[in-house]
Amino acid sequence: MKAKNNWLYSKKTVACMSFLLLLIAVVIFWLWKQYGYRDSRYESSSFAMGSFIQQTLYGAGAEETANEAASAITELENRISWRVDTSDIAAINDNAGSEWVEIQPETTELLSLCLKVAEDAEGAYDPTILPVSRLWNFDSEDPQLPSQKDLETYLPYVNYKNLRIDTEQNLASLRNHYMAIDLGSAGKGAACDTAVSIYEESEISCGIIAVGGSVGTFGQKPDGSLWEIAVRNPFSETDGETAMGVLSLEGGFLSTSGSYEKTFTKDGKTYHHLLDPKTGMPVENNLVSVTVVSDSGALSDILSTACFVLGEEKGTALLEKYGADGIFIRDDRTVSVTSGLKDAFQIAMEEFSYAE
Repeated sequence: MKAKNNWLYSKKTVACMSFLLLLIAVVIFWLWKQYGYRDSRYESSSFAMGSFIQQTLYGAGAEETANEAASAITELENRISWRVDTSDIAAINDNAGSEWVEIQPETTELLSLCLKVAEDAEGAYDPTILPVSRLWNFDSEDPQLPSQKDLETYLPYVNYKNLRIDTEQNLASLRNHYMAIDLGSAGKGAACDTAVSIYEESEISCGIIAVGGSVGTFGQKPDGSLWEIAVRNPFSETDGETAMGVLSLEGGFLSTSGSYEKTFTKDGKTYHHLLDPKTGMPVENNLVSVTVVSDSGALSDILSTACFVLGEEKGTALLEKYGADGIFIRDDRTVSVTSGLKDAFQIAMEEFSYAE
C-alpha cells in the first residue's frame, strides 16, 4: 500500500512539474513576443523604379511585411511609369489629344497632387515635362544635348494646364497630341507612402524605407531614439564623404533632389537632369541640393524638385504653404535650413557651414 501511495505521489509530482514547466515556457514565449520578437530586426534589399530599395523593419512578420511592401512598389511602378506599356500613365500618353482614359483611384490622387503643386509653383514643377526630358535621355548610358530647334519644337507641349483630371470618374486626358506625363519626380516618394501604409496594417512595431533619394519612417525605434537619416554630400565624388549632415526625426518622410544625381559633360560644360519646364534646360542657380521633410512621401518628392527649380526664396515660401520644411545646399557649401528643422539637422562635415 505504501509503495502504491509513493507511486501516486511521484506521478502527481511529475504532472505538477510538467505543468509548471509548460507555464514557464508560455510566460517566456509571451515575454519574447512582447519585447524580444518585437524588437528583432530584419533588413531587405530589392530593386524597382530604377533604384535600390532598402527596408529595415522591427517586430513580428517583418520579412513578410518587407516582401509585401516590395511587391506593392513594383505594382505602383507598373501603374505610374510611362515606360511600362500597360500603365495608367502610358495609356494617358498614348491617347494624348484624343480620348479620356480610365485610371486607378491611386493614380488620380497622385496626378491631382502633382497638378496642385504645379499650380502653386507657377509651373516651376510640371508633370508633363516628358516631351522635353526625353530629348535629354538622362536615364540612358548616352544622354544627349538637345538642339535649340528641338527644344523650341517640344516646349509648347509642356504645360500642366492641359492635363485634365476627373476625380469623380477617375478619368484623365492630355488636351494636345505629343503631350506626355512623367511622374519620375513623384514616384519614389509615392513608393515610400505605399510601403508605410503596409507597415501600418502589419504587426511590425516600426520600420524605415529608402527608395532612391526618398525615405519614409513608421513608428518609434525600439530603443526610443529618433530616426537618424543622412543627408547626402553633393560633392561626395571629390570629397570622398557621402554624408554631409544628419537629420534626427521622430517620423515622417523626406526626399532630396540634387544636381549631382544624373549628369553628363559636353564641350567642358556639365548638364544635370533637373530641368526648368519653361526653358527645357537644366536649372542654373546657386543650389546643388534640396531636401524636403513632409508628412507625405509623394509630396516631399514633388516639392524637392519644385523648390530646386524655384530657388531658395520662392522654394521656402512654397514649403510654408504646404507645412513642410527643407534644407537648401548651395554651390559654395553654405546651408540654409527652415525653422522647423533648426534643431533636427546637424552638419557633419567642416567643409560646410550655415548661411548667414
